[in-house]
Amino acid sequence: MSLPNSTARSGFIAGPIFDTVCFIAAPLLAVLVAIPFLVVPSLNSRLFIGVNVVSLREIFIHAVIYSHLFIVFFRSHVNGGIFRLFPYRFVVVPIALFGVMYWSDAAMVFVGVLAVWWDVYHSSMQTFGLGRIYDMKKGNDLQVGRRLDQVLNLVMYAGPILAGASLFTHLDYTRRADVGNQYLPPLFQQVPFEASDARPFLMAAVLGFSLPFIAYYFYAYWRYHQQGYMVSWQKVSLYAILAVVSLACWGFDSFHEAFFVMNFFHAFQYFAIVWHQEGDHVTEVFRLKTVPRGKEVALALFVLIGISYGVWSGLHAQFRASICVLLVVSIMHFWYDGFIWSVRKGQVR
Repeated sequence: MSLPNSTARSGFIAGPIFDTVCFIAAPLLAVLVAIPFLVVPSLNSRLFIGVNVVSLREIFIHAVIYSHLFIVFFRSHVNGGIFRLFPYRFVVVPIALFGVMYWSDAAMVFVGVLAVWWDVYHSSMQTFGLGRIYDMKKGNDLQVGRRLDQVLNLVMYAGPILAGASLFTHLDYTRRADVGNQYLPPLFQQVPFEASDARPFLMAAVLGFSLPFIAYYFYAYWRYHQQGYMVSWQKVSLYAILAVVSLACWGFDSFHEAFFVMNFFHAFQYFAIVWHQEGDHVTEVFRLKTVPRGKEVALALFVLIGISYGVWSGLHAQFRASICVLLVVSIMHFWYDGFIWSVRKGQVR
């Protein structure tokens, strides 16, 4: 079940402070960041940006979300070792996807709707992956509890959405799907209303599955521990904090409040894990390795490039070519993350 105790380390990925702030307590940090946007009226006042009417809160979270989607390319395309593993996926597929969506309304609608719900799955797999790394740091067999952790993270993310008060608004967001109503068929206009009527049944189904599963999850890990599994308190803390924040946000807050918190902490975690893995490489690419405080400058450039894309995406989302670019980046982010962060293949440390 585990490696010899002599190989078990402190259990942290980057260190106690970094892990606590950037990974484990990131959901609580997101709640703190959201508070000013809830209590300061000026941050929610409506502004005219081109043809759109948005608030500073919406501008901020949009930039954060889309910036984190973009920085996957520091891992997939800038890291030569990773790029050489999958060159066709990194070059041919995004170009082909852009072309298909640009010439086909149906393809763009399909990808837009897919992106909304793939994002839910993708977000749950990020915390699942962090949990796997914490197990690796304790010296555990990475196959032990793997499927249980996958299902648990899906329950913590998708369960409160399907059973919560924000289901209607989330489905309405799916209806719009970031592609503009002018491209959507009439069928999509009815989806939120039909699904909302079924919410009591969905809630019963979610609870009927989740409660027995969680009980079994704890029982299974108790059995694993009896057989030598080393419990990672970092993983336990991450999952416990996530469960409380996800349930509170999706179950009881408004859609926009929950959307802000869950997406901010997810993006914050992602910036942290990419920088932890790629910081030295990014510093070298920017030719700052021998420059005094070069790594700090590289970090600033890394964040600035990501945020710049996030801001650009908000200013140009009304054009078809721009919408296609946004969807390509989103889908590639979700897809790439499935195979460029493999704990089992030793691609993370």
